Amino acid sequence: MQVWPGQAYPLGATYDGAGTNFAVFSEAARRIELCLLHDDGSETAVELRETDAFVRHAYLPGIMPGQRYGFRAHGPYTPERGQRCNSSKLLLDPYARAISGRIDWGEAVYGYPFGSPDKRNDLDSAPHTMTSVVVNPYFDWGDDRPPRTEYHRTVIYEAHVKGLTMTHPALPEELRGTYAALAHPAILEHLTELGVTALELMPVHQFVNDHRLVEMGLNNYWGYNTIGFFAPHNAYASWGDRGQQVLEFKSAVRALHEAGIEVILDVVYNHTAEGNHLGPTLSFRGLDNASYYRLADDRRYYMDTTGTGNSLLMRSPHVLQMIMDSLRYWVTEMHVDGFRFDLAATLARQFHEVDRLSSFFDLVQQDPVVSQVKLIAEPWDVGEGGYQVGNFPPLWTEWNGKYRDTVRDLWRGEPRTLAEFAGRLTGSSDLYQDDGRRPLASINFVTCHDGFTLRDLVSYNEKHNEANGEGNRDGESHNRSWNCGAEGDSDDPEVLGLRNRQIRNFIATLMLSQGVPMLSHGDELGRTQNGNNNAYCLDSKLAWVRWPEDGEQDALLAFTRAMARLRRDHPVFRRRRFFHGRPVEGTHDELSDIAWFTPEGEEMTRDDWGAAQARALSVFLNGHAISEPGPRGERISDDSFLLLFNASPDALEFLVPVNHGQQWEVVVDTALAEGVPLGTGAKVKAGDRLTLVDRSLTVLQRPA
Repeated sequence: MQVWPGQAYPLGATYDGAGTNFAVFSEAARRIELCLLHDDGSETAVELRETDAFVRHAYLPGIMPGQRYGFRAHGPYTPERGQRCNSSKLLLDPYARAISGRIDWGEAVYGYPFGSPDKRNDLDSAPHTMTSVVVNPYFDWGDDRPPRTEYHRTVIYEAHVKGLTMTHPALPEELRGTYAALAHPAILEHLTELGVTALELMPVHQFVNDHRLVEMGLNNYWGYNTIGFFAPHNAYASWGDRGQQVLEFKSAVRALHEAGIEVILDVVYNHTAEGNHLGPTLSFRGLDNASYYRLADDRRYYMDTTGTGNSLLMRSPHVLQMIMDSLRYWVTEMHVDGFRFDLAATLARQFHEVDRLSSFFDLVQQDPVVSQVKLIAEPWDVGEGGYQVGNFPPLWTEWNGKYRDTVRDLWRGEPRTLAEFAGRLTGSSDLYQDDGRRPLASINFVTCHDGFTLRDLVSYNEKHNEANGEGNRDGESHNRSWNCGAEGDSDDPEVLGLRNRQIRNFIATLMLSQGVPMLSHGDELGRTQNGNNNAYCLDSKLAWVRWPEDGEQDALLAFTRAMARLRRDHPVFRRRRFFHGRPVEGTHDELSDIAWFTPEGEEMTRDDWGAAQARALSVFLNGHAISEPGPRGERISDDSFLLLFNASPDALEFLVPVNHGQQWEVVVDTALAEGVPLGTGAKVKAGDRLTLVDRSLTVLQRPA
């Protein structure tokens, strides 16, 4: 076999049409072998002799796409010093573009013998672990273009590749649960009719099913357990894992773009699947443990701000390079449109505290590729000081956990929520205005993958996670949920009617709020997990979207579509600047851009906002007082709207304010089974009184 010196960059395996360049970083290893794996179980070892700045490299002519490979690192195994090299462990390439196979969880994949964590285990892991794959980078993208949907026009739909597509009746069996299913016309039609502009995929980086879960007959369904930051998860490919997963993922992105839908990836750069000091040796640990992970003072152990056993070392230049290389790869080569960063506060932990000015954010800010796509933070982790909602840099948007909590509290009837609810409805200026951000920095959501589905939020007071095998101890216990009078399934018409009304209230509130709305997959179809609020380990019908038969949930789906259309058609619901609370200069309108009223039609006072039992209000949105210009500098003008919220347990009379418009039409009423009036909505005049049933929302529209 010919072995040429090759190049130190790019890292990973790079096929150029004639052969493949291999490059891998390790400061800890004394020498590294590249192992080419054959289908008969044998391997060919090639020592990487060329070294530049701790990167070993070689070029092998004739090595083609589909070739499986791994590395063996020869070096010190002294855990007390943070060194865990072990040449008996076949290691994944941290830059592998595809990964084949799965782990069978024998003792061989661990660096120590079971029961003796301080000793070295020399069993060969190659027959028991996954392998890296050389991929062909060439793909016919045709005329693919990123949709580049602006945030104020964005509606995000969070979904799981398998969960969204596994039971859809229009999909062929062999495509269900795969990347190819995302590109199927039935899925594309559902998303476009729902008004979705961005599909946020739960983790599709190659992940690992934890040993503990496998032994329990479960697996890591959600996928927040990454081992390959460049590789699409192989189990979501319909026709092979020797590089086919890369082609299939690219084809799905191309189809989604053609439908006008952006692709956002939920990415997990805060930890890896190797876990704590008792975890397996799969890649990073065996190559250079101390360069990749945050180690404790006793270097046998790991710092853990993620709750998973380890945290990546965010002050390591090699970790930062890998993350930035990964992000750029997914944008430039895989054509994705943005990222949602799991436990993003961990990425800011350059030392111990969360540091808004950490190196990671500096790198993102100046990167000409990554800085131009959508960047969404989950702004918390489990470490000290980890709740950082509102504290990310101006380039970023954030999952607004305070929005979720406040909207849930309002509709379940918690006291003293009106003032904070008003702030959340109007874009959370208390969180984002001071640092120059705008309402669109707030990713608004009521539910997501983590927690109750929307149906379960109104059906359960308590979590019911028995299927997870942990005695119902896992998952959040404080859900801000309300079962509407009965726990779980009910055949009581009043309970069911109230639950359906509450679901409509949540969807309407989400779509009427300033910021960027995010729906969780299946909520528009009444998806339930039977009260399980932590279905991370359940790859089953319990967690998959159950696509209803004809006639089922039609009203809820139609209502969700109607609310998305209302938002799309009216810029007053998706302003790019915060409200001023006064008339806007140059609009020739003496009315304020926003006004708040009691149910009696009187402007809210300080006492009204602070009243403990106040659970109702009206808000006037002035379509003539939108301060931001259109794309060509033109003035934006819209209809005006009056939103009437009754979150109290009693029916209330609302007086239509007398000085903010004479003629109105009812366009939304969540008290109706369909949520929107069929045909022409009722006409309402200034000074009229409307009765809103308990826990309902009505929207009045006044033409421009």
